[in-house]
Amino acid sequence: MTDNICDITEKLNNDSISDELIEFIAERDEVLLEKYMEGSYQADLWISSMKAMIKDCRIFPCLSGSALQDIGTDNFLEKLHKSTFTNYNLNEPFSGRVYKIRHDMSGARVTFIKALGGSLRVRDEIYYGNNIHEKITQIRIYNGSKFKAAEEIKAGELFAVTGLSAAEAGDGIGALREKTSFEMIPALKSKVVFDKALNPKEILRCFKILDSEDPSLKVTWEESLQEINISVMGVIQLEVLEQIVKERFNLDVSFGTPEIIYKETITSEVIGYGHFEPLKHYAEVHLKLEPNERGKGAVFESRCHTDNLSVGAQNVIGRHILEREHHGILTGSALTDIKITLLTGADHIKHTEGGDFREAAYRALRHGLEKANSILLEPYYDFKIKVELEYMGRVLSDIQGAYGSFEPPKILENKAIILGKVPAVNFMNYSTELASFTQGRGIISLVFGGYHHCHNEEEVIKRKGYNKNADIEYTSSSIFCSKGQAYIVSWDEAESKMHLLK
Repeated sequence: MTDNICDITEKLNNDSISDELIEFIAERDEVLLEKYMEGSYQADLWISSMKAMIKDCRIFPCLSGSALQDIGTDNFLEKLHKSTFTNYNLNEPFSGRVYKIRHDMSGARVTFIKALGGSLRVRDEIYYGNNIHEKITQIRIYNGSKFKAAEEIKAGELFAVTGLSAAEAGDGIGALREKTSFEMIPALKSKVVFDKALNPKEILRCFKILDSEDPSLKVTWEESLQEINISVMGVIQLEVLEQIVKERFNLDVSFGTPEIIYKETITSEVIGYGHFEPLKHYAEVHLKLEPNERGKGAVFESRCHTDNLSVGAQNVIGRHILEREHHGILTGSALTDIKITLLTGADHIKHTEGGDFREAAYRALRHGLEKANSILLEPYYDFKIKVELEYMGRVLSDIQGAYGSFEPPKILENKAIILGKVPAVNFMNYSTELASFTQGRGIISLVFGGYHHCHNEEEVIKRKGYNKNADIEYTSSSIFCSKGQAYIVSWDEAESKMHLLK
């Protein structure tokens, strides 16, 4: 790739390009090379070809400048403009992508968008997410913290709007019905600690504002414990959050000791059955549960025939399955890396309501988990450690003691570079330890490396003390009705009573 990097800082002028750049571009295109060998050169053709190569990542321009010291900034922007291009279509329906959420001084939610196609005017109705549609009440063009109102924007512009209540960073807007998936996944959670004299709902409201601006926080309210929990990347983020809450909301809060965020999955294929039939309600759902590829999360598909359930009913079940993270049965942690397939189901033309499918689907899911082989997952870090050779043995011993793994170290002069993977719980504070015994000369970088089988599963399960039968949000039992009277059937007996199996 280094052979395809070209310094264009001084080689791309206002009206032409240098001989060196002409030759560089021609070497990478057979048509241009043939023209070059014939002595034929057309500036427009060379420049358009260069832009196409940059867009296709066939060549990589090298530019420089310093905005902080105001060195070469104008030249940088000019060359960047001349070496790249975009094709915006103003005649197509509006499309854009949300890149930031903020709140102004009055508390109004401000959604920042890059327009990718078409145009947008104030009072236009815009679609996004799961068929959400809302009207744009104001369009703002920001310059730092200040803005001016606009009546219309067009493709290619950066702008902000008010009126969208649920859009998140990464959401496609309008004709762009996509959502960006983020690789930065928090591995820790912490409890928000605040004065008991404060109203917890007010504290929760403030953190929900921060959550909308940074979805990785995943603010949750534990009703039974009256606690607010947040997800974070590390201790330093908690220190920053503490200061932000003080500055923005004038609230004094602190945070409990961070805990690892565990998850659960299954390693076997099972079928779960759920039946919900209290008086004047009816729904039955059969789900197949099977392991999914690690890191793919929970996915849903339907193989149910429309003779059994309408497409609308199948979509309702799918929406309920994916509307939230479900609890595993080992520690009550979030269920992940699982494929859920709707096999069949039943409803009643008179008594079935939408909520009945939700109850039956949750019970079927939980019923399947009771039968499956569940395992506990924990977050791992991918690490890179660079130390002097004299410390290599100590570092390798520490990695093994932390239940990590590593590749054969690479030796560069008197330095050792070690790459590997280790449970996050055992390496949260290792950077401080490394700096201590290497006198600050050791370097470590940690990157989230996904979820893998927990190294001390039994110990964690025992410490969590989760009682699956006391989880009020989930139950694996089913409800049947006989002679006008509803009765509960435990999960180990429910399968034999399913209507669709008789």
